[in-house]
Amino acid sequence: MKSYEAEGMPEEYKRAAKDIQQGTLEDVSYSVGNYINQSRQLVTNQKISGKEAGRETVNGAPITKKCSVYLPAGYDNKAQNVKYDVLYLLHGVGGSREEWLSGNGKTDGNYTICNIFDNLIAKGDIPPLIVVFPEGRSAYDWTDTSFNPEGTNLLGFYYFDYELRYDLIPFIEERYHTYAKIQDRSDIAIEYNRLHRAIGGLSMGGMQTLNLGLGGYRCDSAVFTGGESGWKNGLTVTVPAPGMLDLFAYAGAFSNAPTSSSGKILGDSIKAGHKLHLLYMTCGDADEVAYGAGYLTAVTGLQEAAGDNLRNYYRILIKDGVHDFAVWNNGAYNFSRLSFGNTNKSQESYDIEKIL
Repeated sequence: MKSYEAEGMPEEYKRAAKDIQQGTLEDVSYSVGNYINQSRQLVTNQKISGKEAGRETVNGAPITKKCSVYLPAGYDNKAQNVKYDVLYLLHGVGGSREEWLSGNGKTDGNYTICNIFDNLIAKGDIPPLIVVFPEGRSAYDWTDTSFNPEGTNLLGFYYFDYELRYDLIPFIEERYHTYAKIQDRSDIAIEYNRLHRAIGGLSMGGMQTLNLGLGGYRCDSAVFTGGESGWKNGLTVTVPAPGMLDLFAYAGAFSNAPTSSSGKILGDSIKAGHKLHLLYMTCGDADEVAYGAGYLTAVTGLQEAAGDNLRNYYRILIKDGVHDFAVWNNGAYNFSRLSFGNTNKSQESYDIEKIL
């Protein structure tokens, strides 16, 4: 594999690759036993306390959700000895699993994001990988894409970590040929498996990557908590999430949403957990949604708090960039190139702050 710095994505990567180099996309359904119900309780099939969750936990019937899965060219279900890394790409507050796909548009008749991964693989920039596009609302009404601070659908964004850990990742690693196998929880297996998973997201998905992936605060409606919204959007912080650094060694936040926790909080969680091999954060410097309240808040003080537990740290600003796929596609392009040991194989740490 080649070694890279962060760079602007060449326009040619948005074009369709040759037919033989094109991956496939499938929609799959899976069972979810960890989600927010109509009464704002956390339904769970795990031993999760109400104190940790910040709300009552109850038993309940599982629900069925869907995700979209990109499989690289040449993926063969019969070739069980060929293994793949997995990237989980999360969507924004008004989106769904389709946001990175149809919301991002098509080029040459194919989804642009799939063209990007096809080209990255075909040109030898990255090894073939699997990309999962989940539905980020862990709630019984997960198909509701409205922005309603008092809605359970919005609350579900802040509890997606339980679904990811206990439902989606086990499903993906059982169904597909992945290096990582979450069923093995030995110390050696945990360290091995996390090197073969990456998580990233745009806007609200960037917040989830930080707050739920690294370890920040959950949020809920101020109407139900009795608190006051510091963002004037009806949401307020509740309890800290435990983080998922035991699952992921690479995290990417693209234009992370304003409810992202502060850099100090996120850095403290990194310092207390497993070593984070890559944190890639990017935003447009003209983004009126995420730049000040999201990106700057999250990067300030993070590195100092994380210390040596943060190995490679990228802060990439896109000049004149706004809250759109011009920024997010570039984020997905660079983040995938820098993850999974594709770069910096030495023991030296990278601290990169750059304007593209």
